[in-house]
Amino acid sequence: MVGLGMAVTIAISFALVVAVQSLVFISAPVAGAIIGFYANHKSDRWRPRWRLFANAGFAGFVTGLSLALMYVGIRLLFIYADSGYRPEPMGGQLDCSMGPDCYYARLVDEGEGGSLAAEGIADAAALERAIWIELGEWLVILTGLSLTGALAAATWRAVRTPPAGAMPHSP
Repeated sequence: MVGLGMAVTIAISFALVVAVQSLVFISAPVAGAIIGFYANHKSDRWRPRWRLFANAGFAGFVTGLSLALMYVGIRLLFIYADSGYRPEPMGGQLDCSMGPDCYYARLVDEGEGGSLAAEGIADAAALERAIWIELGEWLVILTGLSLTGALAAATWRAVRTPPAGAMPHSP
């Protein structure tokens, strides 16, 4: 639950409040490292080493997947809820259907039509396909970054000598 809460907080903070998308990607491995360390610390796990990686890996995967799903959901909200509204000083309402059509119209109106065309995107349907592909890539990247951070935390714990009294003595 800690990882889920962390993921939701990161996604909302950096995708909505601050709206600096790159911070979501920068924070993913950090969140993974924190949750990977936390998973092993909370269970007081030092050995066997494979359990360190299993604990941290699971926690990092769940945190990363939660972060990715929340982030992708927020991005989809901006695409599918775009109604084309703009204040009058900015040109007024766009003539489009709500969703990817308005999102495409907004990008073209903001001067991005040339760069979209250079990528083979000539209409809203092509943009929608490209967005889904990109969001799928982001899902994998964010999950992988968090998992990498968690496994780095497990590695750090695995190479350290357990503190005195941390492990029961074997008979």
